[in-house]
Amino acid sequence: MSRIGKKPVTVPSGVTATVDGQLVKVKGSKGELSFVVPDDVSVSLADGAISVQPRDESKKARSLWGMSRSQVSNLVEGVSKGFEKKLEISGVGYRAAVAGKTLKLSLGFSHDVDYPVPEGIAIVTPKPTEIVVSGINKQQVGQVAAEIREYRGPEPYKGKGVKYANEFIFRKEGKKK
Repeated sequence: MSRIGKKPVTVPSGVTATVDGQLVKVKGSKGELSFVVPDDVSVSLADGAISVQPRDESKKARSLWGMSRSQVSNLVEGVSKGFEKKLEISGVGYRAAVAGKTLKLSLGFSHDVDYPVPEGIAIVTPKPTEIVVSGINKQQVGQVAAEIREYRGPEPYKGKGVKYANEFIFRKEGKKK
């Protein structure tokens, strides 16, 4: 039995949720999101909580049960609080700046890297070596942060590059004489 799927998703005050067949729509102060639940799982809204149940005991239905509940939970959290990922840049001359709807990254290449900010995502640079990616869609926030990190991932010898704020970089020892 799914430990995650068993728990109902409580809808906080200020957030309205509607369930129309397999479509779950959630509207809150930050925006509106929707998710189509797979057919192997049934979803229902009762007294301020959205509950997800498998339609049968097949392996596919049970595996989609917890995932569907997590997706609905992320919708509710996204429209009420939002999500954010922090990235840190380390390296001499490495920096980032936001210019309009473009993130300009100087990462030691012969040219600056221009990353266009997608719709629904806000990117802020409080310091030249810090990037904060925020939005209401958890998947989209994580994808944008991963794409920015991909330009120059952290290397294991000096730790130079773009890394997540809570990420630990396993350091290697250099060559010995």
